[in-house]
Amino acid sequence: MTAPATLDVIHDPARASALLHPLRLRILEALAEPDSAAGLARRLRLPRQMVNYHVRELARARFLERAGRRRKRNMVEQRYTATARAYVLSPELLGRLGPDARRVEDTFSAAYLLALATQVQSELGRASVEASALGKRLSTLSVSSELRFESAEQRAEFAAQLQRAILDVAGRYASPAELADGRPGPGRPYRLILGCYPIPPKREARGPHKERAS
Repeated sequence: MTAPATLDVIHDPARASALLHPLRLRILEALAEPDSAAGLARRLRLPRQMVNYHVRELARARFLERAGRRRKRNMVEQRYTATARAYVLSPELLGRLGPDARRVEDTFSAAYLLALATQVQSELGRASVEASALGKRLSTLSVSSELRFESAEQRAEFAAQLQRAILDVAGRYASPAELADGRPGPGRPYRLILGCYPIPPKREARGPHKERAS
């Protein structure tokens, strides 16, 4: 049994379809630690045949792997464990229906920022898969911070100053993305995207299998 991956980026529609089932999400969550279908059925208080079916489908779609056997009374049970700790559905699953920042005219809109975030998720997912296939670590940079602005004027001045600072740093330390003749500049290309948006109110996290209290 290998150690579970930190993240599984799902590009295949068949795998996405196999994953997006409420009970299967519960099974994957429960199988963060190895267990058998029978043991899982006891924990979830569900029919063993039902759980066994969904376990087999998840294993067929490579979301579960075998994790050894154990003896339970007069039976030997096959144990399984999740192959990843978390999952991301690639935006490429939507094909042309996915958001495209080039089609959004208002660059200050939430739609534009969401389209950029989708682009990051898509490109980073592909780059992660390629790096993993080569046995390499993907070099990235990320900054996350929470800010408060007391007025629109304060927010606008912050944005202007930040833009000037980024342009200054990029001009001093990065090579041009494109040469004067249109050819790509030297070095490996990187994408820098900076976004700022109001943080929505926090709400109680509820899994897809949890019912609202009556």
